[in-house]
This record gives sequence, structure tokens and C-alpha cells, in this order.
Amino acid sequence: MSRADQAARLAALHVPGDPLVLYNIWDAGGARTLAEAGARAVATGSWSLAAAHGYADGEAMPLDLTLAIVARIAQATDLPLTVDFEGGYAADPQAVAANVARVIAAGAVGINFEDQVVKGTGIYPVDEQSARIRAVRQAADAAGIPLFINARTDLFLKADGDHAALVPEALARRAAYAAAGANGFFVPALTDAALIAGVCRESELPINVMMMGPLASVAEVAALGVARASWGPGAYRVAQTDFAARFREIVG
Repeated sequence: MSRADQAARLAALHVPGDPLVLYNIWDAGGARTLAEAGARAVATGSWSLAAAHGYADGEAMPLDLTLAIVARIAQATDLPLTVDFEGGYAADPQAVAANVARVIAAGAVGINFEDQVVKGTGIYPVDEQSARIRAVRQAADAAGIPLFINARTDLFLKADGDHAALVPEALARRAAYAAAGANGFFVPALTDAALIAGVCRESELPINVMMMGPLASVAEVAALGVARASWGPGAYRVAQTDFAARFREIVG
């Protein structure tokens, strides 16, 4: 399957009510394991990828190393690969575009692209993030790949108060990001079922939730209209907890 075909396949897997399940990986071995288990696509998690190689999250791992690992994962299976590309390893739209061209060349056909200011504070203003998304789309078009841009908003992750009050801003960002070329909208840390259902009803983009807190059942989020369910660092944390527990059992 060509990379363009993989990208089209990834987009087609985003079905409201029948979500794409992404149990985020951090290496090529994990990609093969999931492929053998019946996964329809594979996704990296930035936190997991960094932690597995001794780095903190937040673009602390060198971009060259990240891309080398992405390339190995892409070569391991024929499944579509979407990469958690954080903030694109740059602030300036043209620099982001150059980095996105590199991740596409490494084998990615989708990316998560977040609106928080990585290594800074706060969230990019809507117009600035929209410009960054447009640059990503232009880079993908130039590469001939219909890259699935999963536009992530960090509004809910950064909020201390009532998430309901943030929904209007989230929906405004969704509309702006869609107009800029995004294909999906990711709302990590939004876990209230009623709010998720409302966002799904109002969105022209497929909605991605992170399975955390009270979100434990794919069937539950499917019923809300979610089109993509991902685990972020959850899989890595479970694996490492099990790894440590087995060692303690061995040594007594």
C-alpha cells in the first residue's frame, strides 16, 4: 500500500460511533505486536516515545532521534502510522512545515499537532495556530500525501476550573482549525460524557478523546459520537508497571 493510500485509509477509519482505537506505541516492536493483534492503524505517543529513550516529554528528545524511530516504526508494518508530533518542533509556520516534511518522509501519514506553546506558556492564539496548521497542510500537499492532521487543543488539559465554560472556545478553535486544513479535532482531558457528546454533535471534524479518568470503555465513547479513542501515555505506564512488578516477583 502506498503512503497516499495509507493516508486515505487512516482518514476513512475515523467514523463517529465506530471509533478508531489507537493504543499508543513507542517502538517498532509495539507496532508489530499491535498489527498481529488486529490493529487497523498505529500511533505513537510523544510522552511514551520520549520516556522510552530517557527523555522528558515536550520536544526534549532530539528531532533527529524522533524521526529515526518513526522511520523504524513505519517500516515495521503496512498499517497507517500517525505520529504525535507535539508542536512541530518549532514555532514559526515555515519551520514547522519543514519539520513536517521530514516526518512525512520518515513514513508518517498522520500527525497530532497541538496548540500549546511547547517549552513556553499558554496556548497559541487561534490565528497563529491556524497559520501553523495551514503550513502543515501545505507541506503535506507538496509531499503528495493527504496527511491526516489531528488538531489538538490543550484548553482542557491546562484548565483548573469548569470544562463546560471552555467548550465555546474549543468549538471556535475547531472551526478555525478545520478551515486551516485540519482533518480531526483532539480534546485530551475532556472526560465529561455530556460535554463530549455535545462537542461531537457540533463538530464537522471527527472527534478524538484520550481514554483517561472515567473514560474506560470504547463502547461508551462510541455512543457519544467519538471517532477516535487513544491512550496517550497510558499503554507505556501500564507496561512499565507490569515490567517492574514482574522483576520484584522474580527477586522476591
